Amino acid sequence: MIRAFYGIDTNPFSNDQALTLLPHQQEVFDILKVHSHQGGLCLLMGEPGTGKTSIKNNIIYQAEKTIMVVNVSRTLHTYFNIIKILCQSFSVDHSGSSFKCEKRLIEQAYNLNRRGKILIVIIDDAHLMEMDSLRRLRLLCEDFPKNHNLILIGHVHLLHSLSLRVNEDIKSRVTYSTVLKKLAPDDMESFIAHQLDVAGLAHNTFTENALSLIIRSSDGILRKARNLCLSCMVEAIRCKKKKIGIENVNRVLIQPHWRIERDVEQLSERLEELVLDAFIAVLIKLNERGKEFFTDEKERDIQF
Repeated sequence: MIRAFYGIDTNPFSNDQALTLLPHQQEVFDILKVHSHQGGLCLLMGEPGTGKTSIKNNIIYQAEKTIMVVNVSRTLHTYFNIIKILCQSFSVDHSGSSFKCEKRLIEQAYNLNRRGKILIVIIDDAHLMEMDSLRRLRLLCEDFPKNHNLILIGHVHLLHSLSLRVNEDIKSRVTYSTVLKKLAPDDMESFIAHQLDVAGLAHNTFTENALSLIIRSSDGILRKARNLCLSCMVEAIRCKKKKIGIENVNRVLIQPHWRIERDVEQLSERLEELVLDAFIAVLIKLNERGKEFFTDEKERDIQF
């Protein structure tokens, strides 16, 4: 619908293919690529929507012919089922016990290594995986060729779980870790402009006021910005307008899933202001009482 209305061939703000990464994402991508040649255990963490999936997609779509990337996204399964998923990704038989599956995986990993292949195993949403399953997976990868790279992608509390002393055996093997931060307003504006360029749309598709409101409302989260821009485009199509104005953005932001979050943020900011005002009032009151106390003491000294 969007392509037909705007007369373009590419879906705007699409995340189903490799995209040009932002500078800080490109830096992480390059480091992960080096670790993939050297071997290691890498942690890629961040809040939902900060660009982890974009880096993962670039690793998958831009892999060289000498690199085999295996991606596991269904991490809520038991270890046995995760092993079966790995077997399917490695194109090996997954029948039998977990021991037999592990043996076939190790043999296939060495076969790929003898053919000059570098192996990258990506575990997406690793924070959802049981720590026992993650430990058994780590032990399995210990028997893989040394030039493989296991990349765990998840939320920040994945590192908190690994920091527990009982999980020190996993954390001590981490060779690289990073946390993706929220984007600054200028970087977010550059991201939206680049997405418009990829789709073949003019930068003035969004008016200046509409773009500013989108940047403020997205709060530095790429996924929020992408979803908000797409929703605004749909709203503009409904109004049969090719230029997206601030009225279209406001129509989207009144939807409950946007308003509830914004209301909570505004309430939190107002609460902080009230607490600060109350704290200042208490300090002023204590200061006045302190002056009265010292004045009374001086009068007593004089009378004495």
